[in-house]
Amino acid sequence: MISKLFNALKRSRAGIAKTLRLIAGKSPSPEDMESLEEDLLQSDMGYDVVQNIIGLLETSSSADLMDAVRDDLVNRLPQDHDPELTDGPCAMLVIGVNGSGKTTSAAKLANLYKQMGLSVTLVAADTYRVAAIDQLKVWSERVGCRLICNEETSEPVSVIFDGLESARAHKSDLVIIDTAGRLHTSKGLMQELDKMYKVIETRFSDFRVCSLITLDATMGQNSLAQAKEFQSDRRIDGAVLTKLDGTAKGGIIFPLYDGLDIPVRFVGVGEKLSDLEVFDREKYIDGLLGLGE
Repeated sequence: MISKLFNALKRSRAGIAKTLRLIAGKSPSPEDMESLEEDLLQSDMGYDVVQNIIGLLETSSSADLMDAVRDDLVNRLPQDHDPELTDGPCAMLVIGVNGSGKTTSAAKLANLYKQMGLSVTLVAADTYRVAAIDQLKVWSERVGCRLICNEETSEPVSVIFDGLESARAHKSDLVIIDTAGRLHTSKGLMQELDKMYKVIETRFSDFRVCSLITLDATMGQNSLAQAKEFQSDRRIDGAVLTKLDGTAKGGIIFPLYDGLDIPVRFVGVGEKLSDLEVFDREKYIDGLLGLGE
């Protein structure tokens, strides 16, 4: 059975896998090399990664080329993330720019952790977009988790405060906080984000703070620039790569980790609540290269 991740990477691997297979069966011509380099760059792997793969063509036999490329790409990524929460309750901030899939990802994360047996509270801290609260109301019912929101205030920190107090009283294992979309150029909104971190760390120190940035895979290098700006003044623990099934830029995971030290923790592979997978580097690379299915 073909996995959802393998299907989601279809557009990203289209040129890469085909060209690699053609080269693996013969001595590559300059045109072959140029075609491979172009395919790799279009996937947004980043220049350094691409040049290293091109270098493997000179040091690997044609029969071993695919394995050599696979091993190189796998080793460029960190060890797989263990999603289990074993060190006390966690407050998980979902941050990112408008349209990157924050609200949907928050709901999918709630569903994933609920399926793992955790007690989850969703907090609707996007007080600027009524639709975000309405979405979370529907999804929280589907997931079967508690939702804290307050449509009478435009102050997200107040909603977070209420949400964490409620989660503490109900002994929630995980609080997932959906925040408003914001650009780094919006100084007020970025300062507001910093206030969120501060209130959790100072008033709710029993909760471990974790931040996940949602990155739209279709944006490629633009997502990289966004992550860099968000990271400039605050810690980012990982990324949720969204809309992977609609892009050919699945290679963005490499410069994201190489350049910014931000590992992908979760991958969105569709529109359903269940279409979120914990990132598995070997499965991802196999899907990118067309192996194992």
